[in-house]
Parts: sequence; structure tokens; C-alpha cells
Amino acid sequence: MNTKDKLIVCDLEVQTIKKDIKNMHLGVYPPLGRIRVAAPLKTSDETVRLFVISKIPWIKKQKAKFQNQQRQTKREYVSGESHYFLGNRYRLNVLQTDDSPKVEIKRKTHIDLHIRQDTPTEKRERILDNFYRSELRKHIPVYLNKWQERTGIKVSEIYIKKMKTKWGSSNPESRRIWLNLELAKNPLYCLEYVLVHEMTHLLEKNHTDRFFDLMDSFMPQWEQYRDELNNSVLGFFMWDY
Repeated sequence: MNTKDKLIVCDLEVQTIKKDIKNMHLGVYPPLGRIRVAAPLKTSDETVRLFVISKIPWIKKQKAKFQNQQRQTKREYVSGESHYFLGNRYRLNVLQTDDSPKVEIKRKTHIDLHIRQDTPTEKRERILDNFYRSELRKHIPVYLNKWQERTGIKVSEIYIKKMKTKWGSSNPESRRIWLNLELAKNPLYCLEYVLVHEMTHLLEKNHTDRFFDLMDSFMPQWEQYRDELNNSVLGFFMWDY
């Protein structure tokens, strides 16, 4: 049975979770530098405290990096705004049309948003989100087939939705996976990493030693992809972590 608690170590709040694992794992997560330690069930709070103290220089370095991380302000979906697609930055170009709305990538520098003149901000956002969703759906089957063949892990369904604090989630019982729509704004190898991460959770539900061993065997460079993803420009709605 897992247990959760919080400790204050050198004026830092540390979330602790004790579960059936062999070693302690420390993580510092964007966007605000949340600190989390996963420890074996019988680990004392004092052992956790000393472990965190030994990592203070690294923790402070990670928190400083997140504090300096680029974040988007709230998007208005007007011409001149910066928007991201597959790891590249584009300028939004809003064009008036009387036809059905559509989104086009132009000259590798601009995203053209074709809409009616009176289209409200919320609908502009939905149109662009639908574009992102359709683009993800083009790539997901390729990666899914690749990794089902390599790992032998079978996935029943994959859904795409906006998530505030996770890049993905999964349900081992139904074998369903959910991917964050924001992945469309990052390089495709980040999408591939999150898919493999969630597929691995279908074998091992928690972040145990076995989970990390499986990730190492499936995708040896996964930590590099994770770090790049966590250091990417954060969408406005992801500020409240």
C-alpha cells in the first residue's frame, strides 16, 4: 500500500510517497519546481530527509532552471502571436474567409488561421486545437505499431485531450492511453517518448525500479527526451501545477 506525506527540508517542501520499490527516486517537476521523493515502504522520514539534503545543490539548480523557463501568456489568437507546432515556433497569421475555417502551415514560419471575421477567441482556440489533434492522429498509429511490435505491449485505445499537469496517463485494466494535446507543440520524439512511457505503465503501473528498468531497455535515451519535454515552453493553462 502506498503512503503519501510532506516534509520540510531546508525550507523546501518535499512530497514523499512510500511504496513497494527498492531504491529512492528524486524528481523536481515543472513549472514551479515541485519536489517529489519516492522511497521504499519502510524508509524513515529521517532517511528521506538526509537523502534530500544530500541533493540540495541539484534541487536548487533544477528549480532555478524552471523559474527561468519560458512561459506563454494567455493567447488571444490574433495575428502576430507566437504559437508552437512540432517543436518549432511560428507567427500566427489570421485571415478572413467566408468558407469553412482551416489551418495551414506556410513557409515554415507562419500558421495561417482562416476564419470568419466575427469568430470569438474561444472558437479560434478550438479550431487550432482541432488542427493539433488531427496532426497528432497522423503520427500516433506509426509509433504505436512500431512500439507494440518492439515491446509486445498491446494498447486497446488512445485518446487525445488537454491535461494541465501530465503529458500522458494510462489505465492498465482497460489498456487505454491518454496523450496531452500539448504534445503537438513539441518535437515528434517527445510524443514517441510519452507513448512508450504510458505503454510501459501497462506492464508496471507505478514508477518502480522495474518500470525504470523497462524504460531503459525499451528506449535508452528516454531521460534525454523527458528533460527536453519538461524544459519546453509551457502553455498558459499549464501554469497552475
